[in-house]
Amino acid sequence: MSHPTATAAAGGDQLEFLVRGEHHAPNGTLLGFWLYLMSDCLIFAALFATYGVLSQSFAGGPTGAELFDLPLIMLNTSFLLLSSITYGFSLLQMQQGKLRGTLIWLAITGLLGTAFLSVELYEFYHLIHQGAGPQRSAFLTAFFALVGTHGLHVTIGVIWLVTLLLQLSKHGLTLSNRRRVFCLSMFWHFLDVIWIGVFTFVYLMGSMS
Repeated sequence: MSHPTATAAAGGDQLEFLVRGEHHAPNGTLLGFWLYLMSDCLIFAALFATYGVLSQSFAGGPTGAELFDLPLIMLNTSFLLLSSITYGFSLLQMQQGKLRGTLIWLAITGLLGTAFLSVELYEFYHLIHQGAGPQRSAFLTAFFALVGTHGLHVTIGVIWLVTLLLQLSKHGLTLSNRRRVFCLSMFWHFLDVIWIGVFTFVYLMGSMS
């Protein structure tokens, strides 16, 4: 039999969510998003494992050491890592209740993400133009699958960021928008961690093979 005080407290919590326009507990979205990120980890783990198995299957074609432009990749890595820092600045501005500062730092983050994607598309175009497309060897198939999947995630992140900028401009720093900014932050930092693995495992080790 439930205690009357506990029942009243639960009812009070539900009333508070309704008054604030919330239809679920604030931590519910964050927990769900963490579960999504864990499922994404499994996808990238499978892609890393596939690349590890096929990374030496060149089929008489070019190797990573012959194809990878390491200075260009290091520049691209700096774009993504800097975008993680600028996103952190946007979170600080949001915590201080400064909408304009939040928008500015999010916009800078989006520009750095777009720069990263531009360099990656240039790299893909250059490789395909050299005849080193995904169909050339198992190594290149695994390379394009892994790096391309990460690039697709960054593209989704940039689209999400632009949508979030519009929502913030229209509605301000509401509770829902704050939660969305935080969820995108987790997603963006997750992509940074994955890219560090790609840069180390694919580009650095590939350049030494």
